[in-house]
Amino acid sequence: MFTKKLIVLLSVLVFNVFAADKITAQSWLVATESGKIIHDENIDKQRSIASITKLMTAMVVIDAGQNPKEILGNYTREQHIQLALVNSNNQSAIILCDNYPGGKTNCIRDMNLKAVAIGMKNSKFVEASGLSPMNVSTGRDLLELVLSASYYPEIKEAAKTPNIKIQIRKKWFFFKNTNPSIGKRHEFIVSKTGWTNAAGGCVVMFLKTDIGNRIVVVLGSKNTRTRIPEAEFISTITQ
Repeated sequence: MFTKKLIVLLSVLVFNVFAADKITAQSWLVATESGKIIHDENIDKQRSIASITKLMTAMVVIDAGQNPKEILGNYTREQHIQLALVNSNNQSAIILCDNYPGGKTNCIRDMNLKAVAIGMKNSKFVEASGLSPMNVSTGRDLLELVLSASYYPEIKEAAKTPNIKIQIRKKWFFFKNTNPSIGKRHEFIVSKTGWTNAAGGCVVMFLKTDIGNRIVVVLGSKNTRTRIPEAEFISTITQ
């Protein structure tokens, strides 16, 4: 006769064996919409976060309240925000930060100050795009980032935009969302992908599922092809 404790231990063992085949990520978590963590792995280990950085860039730029219609190069400020979030455009993130009140120095300062303010105690930002391996965070901290990002209409709009169309003079330009699931399955509230050699495949997602709204953080996945399937699998974990 199995005891309750033995059944729990067997369930954990079965899950760990199954997850080992499904998850290459070095750090990951799934949480409820209130931020309660359901299951996790290595979420306090500091790692490079690549373009997930752009969520913080967008937040401080939006907080600054600058004219969204101001032209910065080829696009407006609001178009640069959407390009950074949807298409993960590095140049747009850099332009936004360079044109922040007080310039890049103030932008990076405020990104770090906001990180502290929202409870990201083990995070650091040195530039706006995520190209630097010195932009670091933890799975636990990124849960706080996603929760905060979910209050920004511009970020929520990007999370349900499969592609962007922008007209410059008589020519149209098309930009795809770096999360291929958007527009095909699930309803997303927040979504941001990332990839560098230092960070591996990364993604944070706040999405609606059949078992409730879920927040998923994936860091250090094997590549850009594994991060989304792993995140979707993790979103189904119930215990």
